[in-house]
Amino acid sequence: NLGRNGQFDLGWGGVMAVEGSPQEEEEEEAPRPNIMSSSGGLEADFVVDLDLDLRPSSSQDTQQENDSSSSDKDDDVDDEVEEEEDEERVGYGCKHYKRRCALVAPCCNDEVFTCRLCHDEVKDTLEMGKKAHKLDRKQVKELVCLVCKKRQNVSNECVSCGARFGMYYCEICRLFDDVDKGQYHCEGCGICRVGGRENFWHCDTCQACFHKDVREGHVCVERSLHSNCPVCFEDLFTSTKQVQILPCGHPIHKVCLVRMRNEMLRGREAWQLLRAYACPTCSKSVGDLSSLWEHIDREVAMTPMPEEYRDTKVEIVCNDCNRESSDVAFHVLALKCSHCGSYNTRRT
Repeated sequence: NLGRNGQFDLGWGGVMAVEGSPQEEEEEEAPRPNIMSSSGGLEADFVVDLDLDLRPSSSQDTQQENDSSSSDKDDDVDDEVEEEEDEERVGYGCKHYKRRCALVAPCCNDEVFTCRLCHDEVKDTLEMGKKAHKLDRKQVKELVCLVCKKRQNVSNECVSCGARFGMYYCEICRLFDDVDKGQYHCEGCGICRVGGRENFWHCDTCQACFHKDVREGHVCVERSLHSNCPVCFEDLFTSTKQVQILPCGHPIHKVCLVRMRNEMLRGREAWQLLRAYACPTCSKSVGDLSSLWEHIDREVAMTPMPEEYRDTKVEIVCNDCNRESSDVAFHVLALKCSHCGSYNTRRT
């Protein structure tokens, strides 16, 4: 769909977030370029903009804001209580979680790590070689209280000092967190996810949770998230970053998609412009790019080929409709599919 000012708007493409996703990581994006051009003559002021702000506004959030503005006095009292509780918890936890306990890793001779992500940052590296591994959170049997240093069995309350380890606690995932992220345990996924159970639904075919706003147009790809990001190769199913589901059904990290696009647009070749808006897995366009095709039509018409190439014909395959075209007029800028009109093609 085309958004305002004729810019391409991908809209809500399907976001899945798992437990432990810090807000800073979710909002991290490479800066959007203002122009893009190619050596083939594409005008620098033509921009196809992917709107990847994937958090829709909800009436429930708006209502909560209105209610808070009408009861400032009550909120001030509540805020004071919350601030006192927060002050007591300052200094505990790690950069991934605010918690009052650390996990004892049975896979590492009972070494202590604040969370599984802290463990993986140290033990799942190239330097570890064949010994590299991730912590199986469900195998953790013991933890250490960060208040009194008492080592004990897994629970949410210290047997010695009585400290509560986390406002949110999942016994299955050994997850403790003092920050409200809308955490919930999904039985289908087998892990905890964030965003609120009421906002997501579990697809048994894809074996993953998706936002309810994409349910109507959802494209099922069996075990689609049980794979690696095609850009950074991180496991998507347990990733703490937001995952974008493209119209073709393939998943990719939202931030990786933005960075890949921006990196392609820094190039000066026409093919980089086309690849910037294509799925890195199957090469299909990420949406309706008819406005871009029309622009390329004009550029091709204004850039005649030398006489020795004007009658040259080639065979191509379209990445969008997967159909072959023969006797396509060769042009140095791009090759157009004779069936769907897309320039997202390749020669055979």
